[in-house]
Amino acid sequence: MRFTVALAVLLLAASAVRAERAKPRHDHAMVDAANPLAVEAGLKVLRAGGSAIDAAVAVQATLGLVEPQSSGIGGGAFLTYFDAKTRRVTAYDGRETAPQSATPQRFFGPDGKPLSFAQAVLSGRSAGVPGAVAMLALAQREHGRLKWSGLFAEGERLAREGFLVSPRLGGLIAGGSAQAHAPDVVAYFSNPDGSRMKAGDRLINMAYAASLHRIGAEGPDGILKGVVAADIVRRLNQDPLPGGMTLADLADYRPHESEALCRPYRQWIVCEPTAPSGGVATLEGLGLLARTDIAARGPNDPQAWFELAQAQRLMYADDLKYVADPARVTVPISGLLDGAYLDDRAKLIGERAGPAPAPGKPAGAPGVGPDATQEPGGTSSFVIVDRWGDVASMTTTVESVFGDGRMVDGFLLNNQLTDFSFQPLDKDGVPAANAVGPGKRPRSSMSPTIVLDKDRRFVMAVGSPGGLAIPAYVLKAVVGVLDWKLPMQQALNLPNLIALGDFYAGEADKFSPQVIKGLADRGIIVRGGMGAEGSGLHGVIVRDGRLDGGADLRREGVARGCC
Repeated sequence: MRFTVALAVLLLAASAVRAERAKPRHDHAMVDAANPLAVEAGLKVLRAGGSAIDAAVAVQATLGLVEPQSSGIGGGAFLTYFDAKTRRVTAYDGRETAPQSATPQRFFGPDGKPLSFAQAVLSGRSAGVPGAVAMLALAQREHGRLKWSGLFAEGERLAREGFLVSPRLGGLIAGGSAQAHAPDVVAYFSNPDGSRMKAGDRLINMAYAASLHRIGAEGPDGILKGVVAADIVRRLNQDPLPGGMTLADLADYRPHESEALCRPYRQWIVCEPTAPSGGVATLEGLGLLARTDIAARGPNDPQAWFELAQAQRLMYADDLKYVADPARVTVPISGLLDGAYLDDRAKLIGERAGPAPAPGKPAGAPGVGPDATQEPGGTSSFVIVDRWGDVASMTTTVESVFGDGRMVDGFLLNNQLTDFSFQPLDKDGVPAANAVGPGKRPRSSMSPTIVLDKDRRFVMAVGSPGGLAIPAYVLKAVVGVLDWKLPMQQALNLPNLIALGDFYAGEADKFSPQVIKGLADRGIIVRGGMGAEGSGLHGVIVRDGRLDGGADLRREGVARGCC
């Protein structure tokens, strides 16, 4: 009887959420995230006078509980932040780092060959030092309005009192991923009678409440030092394949802060985190599209989607060759985004899809080998606008679904280091830019985007999960909103199309027959196979002085306004 009532409540709530998500939002402040409970946590902070970054802390703390398959305090993140008063955009890098013991052969087995991805993920070698908490703490010290310790209250309450497992989480608990069957994950998502939890079951996590309380009291030291850090080191150094993480690796972690990487797109300015994020790829893709007539077309024109696909192929060819941790290798960012270089690359778009394009040779490009990175999706993205007009666009991750399947103190650890190239050298011994190295940050596709007008006033923010497909999803949304003038929700609803090398993945059933035929006539056959992650776009745009938010209907998120 209890389950029947809980399920009925869940279905009624889901119906209400679907109805709400279909409506445009017009408010002066907004939280747009992947789970309604996390959205409400952020709104409570905004109503209490908090800033966008204060709300971001609350949203992340809650997402780590209610959406642990995607992100959490055991993972990393990139944040792009707009200060409305100064009109400055700052980028924060909370990407995980490899331990000092890491070598380029980290993901080789005893036979001297690369491990399978499943072996690597479940090993102690896959986790990097978690950086999301330290990054948020740095940003909150600079842009927060409330006390850090009070930002975890809603996450703590939900962890103590419990929450109803959502349909998406329930489906992934029962899913076929290796992590879903890892001992820690099985134990966590088991009911007292031994059955697996499912949608509508109530999940309580007292250990997570204690971890949040500790972080609230101690800041990043609550996870990077002390008892939690010791538990992380202990768990990662257990079989199979211990990872070599030390207490010093955690204590020495530092987030990065920099001016955002901004480039023009028609009459707008698009800002991203710099390498090793996916922001470089996204900006290159937009630079290529600016040299096409896609803006004069529309979502029912096959030529528009052809141009989008070919721009993606070119940006991915360069991204996978050159982008890595700029603190460890030379990344030719200026060369990749140079106008003359983009002019030459855009000429390759042509009229019909040809063989997979080779990487270009931008100015400053180092001699690096090909990449062999397998980047899955287990990520979340959210956008927050506060009453002062400040904006946080954040993408956050534990990498694969349920991270590495290892859990400490109520939260899952990441498998972010599998974003490094499994094969560090080519046949001639030339290293890949994204090879593993001690203290190195792996390349990421995360692209939390902020768009300004020519006077540097806020126009739009958007981001998505999706692994390697993230820049493709962001490009679609930006084109839909800015070029095709669609409301945010309609832009996010557009079919997904990801073009990488000779492979075109997408939602063929969502394209019109006219578009599918037109793409086929141009040499593009749209196939399925994007993987379980798909998109999870969240975005907000200012139109007519009000906020218009949208949440990807492929997920469970909502955009809600207040204040």
